[in-house]
Amino acid sequence: MTLEATLLRHGRLLATKTKRSLIGGCAKSCTSLSRLAAPSLTSNTSTSGSLRFNSGGGVAGTLPTPQYAHKSTHRRSIHSSNLTNLAIASPSQPNLRTLTPNVRDAILSELQQVDIDQNGIINATELKILLSKHATAFTDDEVVELTELFYASTGGHGVEVMRFLEALDAAIAEKSTSGGGEMSEGERSPLVEGGKFKTHPLGIGTCASEYMFSKTHGKYTPEQLEIELTHLPPVTNMDKGALFAVKCFRFGFDQATGWNRGVMTPEKILNRAIFLETVAAIPGMVAAIIRHFRSLRNMTRDGGMLNMFLEEANNERMHLLTFIRLKDPGMIFRAAVIGAQGIFATGFGLAYVASPAFCHRFVGYIEEEACLTYTKIIKAIEEAEEGSELAQWKTQDAPKIAKGYWHLGDNGTVLDVMKAVRADEAEHRDVNHAVSGVPDDTVNPLYDPRERLDSMLTKYVKDIMEREQQENVDKKAAATS
Repeated sequence: MTLEATLLRHGRLLATKTKRSLIGGCAKSCTSLSRLAAPSLTSNTSTSGSLRFNSGGGVAGTLPTPQYAHKSTHRRSIHSSNLTNLAIASPSQPNLRTLTPNVRDAILSELQQVDIDQNGIINATELKILLSKHATAFTDDEVVELTELFYASTGGHGVEVMRFLEALDAAIAEKSTSGGGEMSEGERSPLVEGGKFKTHPLGIGTCASEYMFSKTHGKYTPEQLEIELTHLPPVTNMDKGALFAVKCFRFGFDQATGWNRGVMTPEKILNRAIFLETVAAIPGMVAAIIRHFRSLRNMTRDGGMLNMFLEEANNERMHLLTFIRLKDPGMIFRAAVIGAQGIFATGFGLAYVASPAFCHRFVGYIEEEACLTYTKIIKAIEEAEEGSELAQWKTQDAPKIAKGYWHLGDNGTVLDVMKAVRADEAEHRDVNHAVSGVPDDTVNPLYDPRERLDSMLTKYVKDIMEREQQENVDKKAAATS
């Protein structure tokens, strides 16, 4: 699926720690990411959060580092017939900064309709009904995912209507805990109290990131498949060492396989792709395993990062399972793979224990080279002479496993597979560069529950606003006719 976004495009990741008091027994020290973004940054509205990922790579936005001050949630019983009046007259009602009276009333009307038990509390079941009313804004899969995430993040409890309205106003104003932003002197926001950000207005924490992760590498749009070839300039000695190691590996492998000599053929491409994918799936698995044992040993949360690395490892394995449908390697080739896996897995594992930051920077540079390689392959296929063996990949059906994994459709070709694989590598490039050097308790940047729910709130309010605008247009048209 697609990160409302999505990562690091010629940028440098900075990590700073903040203390967050999270309700529901989830109190712990968490880490907030912030980033210096390049002028060419883009955003992808199909995924969530301020830290955004897309197949084109790069940071689609920045994650601020807000401060949090815990405030207990006082739940009031509100009869549904009094919702609108309460929004207007309640002395505790916050001063909404963005929602207009018409939009506010439209939202309260919908909340009143879905409040089945009429207690002024929106629970997961009622949220599902609410989102289902907006089929143009939310797919069925998104409704299910967001409902489950809402339930998990609130510990099975609901959120009072006024708090929900407060969160909607904050999200659309981009002043939510993940949207951040400094307040001007004297300015009042429903998210700020005593000079500090409160707990997320929905009362959610990050516990759900430990066991929930929704990310698939399918359904790329044509724009996402056209990635940018980016390079993160090395700054520290560690960066320079990682880049030098990658260049040495690349030079040696190119010379040993004759990659830059002779004509590009399907045989040469598949030999290289299959061998490299057997090794490329190692770093993600090693990172996940080591983080898993560290979480057990220290009895601390991981922030869901190991889920992301496991998914990355499996994604590389899917590349391999696709390519072996096009070529079945022989015994000598398989023996070489066993040797390479043993050496690389051992070396990378030891290096990761010593310096995870170095390893992720190393993988980031490796993925930069992978993007270059697949770009060269794609160009060779597209420019191949008609009738040649390589040109057949323009129309040759993609393996069934690839069509299902990347949602290529009935007419998906081998060329389409190469473009999807390159998009995957671009994401891995950006993710590994982004997480190099972040503290151990950093929340999975691909699936932060707060960002996912902030995205839900924003999409919901925007859909309400669009409906209100359309109604106004229709009224004007009717009045003039």
